[in-house]
Amino acid sequence: MDRPVLRIVRGDPTPQELAALLVVVLTRTEPPAQRRTAPGWADRQPLMRRPLRTGSGAWRTSALP
Repeated sequence: MDRPVLRIVRGDPTPQELAALLVVVLTRTEPPAQRRTAPGWADRQPLMRRPLRTGSGAWRTSALP
């Protein structure tokens, strides 16, 4: 037997109040949507700067591609 999603313990909510509460509860328990990945031609990763290197000689390599 399935457990109820909500149980009214006290008070007498209107059907509109109950519907609003049910919408909030169901949207909060819904799994997150899958993130869409961009196709290869729209990928902006090649345009991003590479991370800076630290250590000896780092100033020399900072000007080189």
